[in-house]
Amino acid sequence: MNQILVTQRLYVTPELKKKKKLYRVEFIISIILVCILSAYYIYQVYERNRDEAISKEILANVDIDPIEDDTVMKNEGDVLVVILDNEEEDDSIETAAFSPEIQTTASGTTYSTIAIVNIPKIGVNYPVLSGASDELLKIAPNKFWGPEPNQVGNFCIVGHNYRNTKFFSKVPTLENGDIIELTDLRGKTVKYSVYDKYSVDPENVACTSQLTGGKREVTLITCTNDSKQRVIVKATEVL
Repeated sequence: MNQILVTQRLYVTPELKKKKKLYRVEFIISIILVCILSAYYIYQVYERNRDEAISKEILANVDIDPIEDDTVMKNEGDVLVVILDNEEEDDSIETAAFSPEIQTTASGTTYSTIAIVNIPKIGVNYPVLSGASDELLKIAPNKFWGPEPNQVGNFCIVGHNYRNTKFFSKVPTLENGDIIELTDLRGKTVKYSVYDKYSVDPENVACTSQLTGGKREVTLITCTNDSKQRVIVKATEVL
């Protein structure tokens, strides 16, 4: 019996002890890394939920006074013709419509809310902020390019894809015929129907072209799930 115990003790060599210590150290390091990654993920979720709350607060505070629209539209070929019943009154409305209140972030970045984008199919309902920056994109979708909301031309909106339910994460699931609603600060809501969706490289900005044939269009821009390309969703006004 003593011989067996001696033999077992002798079998635990110094090299084996070193390996055991190394395994313990590697195990402890792996636990620490898992804790760090978990904490980072939790922080990211918290930060995105906080940004979502800021966006909803902005949306709740948007001051929109709906007015009766005296504009008559008719389609002549590929050109949208606008007839004003009261030209003088409409000019005054246009001037007031696009003078939104200027806001300032904690870091000093100024912005204003210029529209509300609503996509019933995917539960999107957010303010659209003027300008486009990394800081503002964390708060809400931003105007990337184009005319004022609901004006003739191509109004381009960019938003984050967080691969969850926030911001433009579900925009890549839109299909032809889905409806995008854009409300400007006059309180006028225009419906746009999706007619195309595709992916491009980040440097490709052809989707921002203003050659719309006199029509009103909306373009939504977000990232693919791997963030290597951009998803482009094109929609034209429903007449």
